[in-house]
Amino acid sequence: MSLDSNLYEKSIKILTDLISFKTISGKDNSPLIDYCDNILKKNGVSTFRVFDGNKERVNLFGTIKAKKTNGKKPIILSGHTDVVPVSNGWTTDPFIATVKGDKLFGRGSCDMKGFIACVLAYVPILSETNLDRDVHFSFTFDEETACIGAPLLIKELKKRSITDGICIIGEPTKMKIIDAHKGMNEYTVHFEGLAGHSSQPNKGVNAIEYASRYINKLLELRKELIKKAPKNCIFDPPHSTLSIGGISGGIAHNVIADKCKIEWETRPVIKEDGAFVTNQIDKFVSEELLPQMKKIFPNSNIRKETIGEVIGFNRIKDSEACEFVSSITGDNSREVVSFGTEAGLFQEIGISTVVCGPGSIDQAHKIDEYIELSEIKKCLSFLEGVKNKSIN
Repeated sequence: MSLDSNLYEKSIKILTDLISFKTISGKDNSPLIDYCDNILKKNGVSTFRVFDGNKERVNLFGTIKAKKTNGKKPIILSGHTDVVPVSNGWTTDPFIATVKGDKLFGRGSCDMKGFIACVLAYVPILSETNLDRDVHFSFTFDEETACIGAPLLIKELKKRSITDGICIIGEPTKMKIIDAHKGMNEYTVHFEGLAGHSSQPNKGVNAIEYASRYINKLLELRKELIKKAPKNCIFDPPHSTLSIGGISGGIAHNVIADKCKIEWETRPVIKEDGAFVTNQIDKFVSEELLPQMKKIFPNSNIRKETIGEVIGFNRIKDSEACEFVSSITGDNSREVVSFGTEAGLFQEIGISTVVCGPGSIDQAHKIDEYIELSEIKKCLSFLEGVKNKSIN
């Protein structure tokens, strides 16, 4: 399939613009959403927005309405607008798209502004086509922090009875079909004890020490998760995982730490494993840790903050979404991943979903993140296939 060079150049220009928006998770993403909304509306796409509680971050959903659907299910092209923070060591400015050879560097280039750029570049073509199915566009916020934005959009889609169709989530898979992944539950736990002089540790409540005991319990539960691995599990590793992501607390060598914070996550292969960990660790806190802390200092506290609990993406034997993508790419293979996406959220409300997009997850979240330019071309060719399957 020959590719229009103007379309390719347009997608690179849009990707360059998208990378310039510093849409780090948790930050205001409205300038980027305004940019996307402007392109959609210029091409006759009707849109609506769904905000977070503080009106600081926003999801965008757009629709090209077919004059006559002929019974074909709508297509949803979905991507998240946020990116992970930037570490030191980049050889280019992470927020200025830089082409070197056959690669385009920049934060979010592959995860996943490359897909969004291709979609936006292709909007004029779709809007000028006599479609016989609706085509939707879904751009969400804060996927990288336990999919905070998408559930708000999903709630609105249910209100509007948009609960049927085929959703293509353009996470970087090198345009390979991903049809399953684990769930993802993220927590931050805050420990509040009693400060004092380190020479009299018995008169204080060391938050770090109690946090350490909490971590040890989590590590015990991690061993139990390995034992609970389902037979013939399709994932690697073939069991639910548990990881400690961070710990911080204390102010000096000679001061009993009255504050400590730990960050941890589980990635359940089945929902029950997530519930098992939650029940066991909460029981340990309520029956052992917290009573011991309060015995010394009644105002001691342990507070667990749920960052997000994202359901897994389940493999469906006869998936309309997978079959639709296969019919375009000619690739009937199915793969699974251990990283999380928003796929399970769409699947949960009855929308057949597949994860397939340009770029490689091997480049995501890293210093000098890049997308191969050939992946942009593959994605544009794929969108041509989507168009061809959406016309009489």
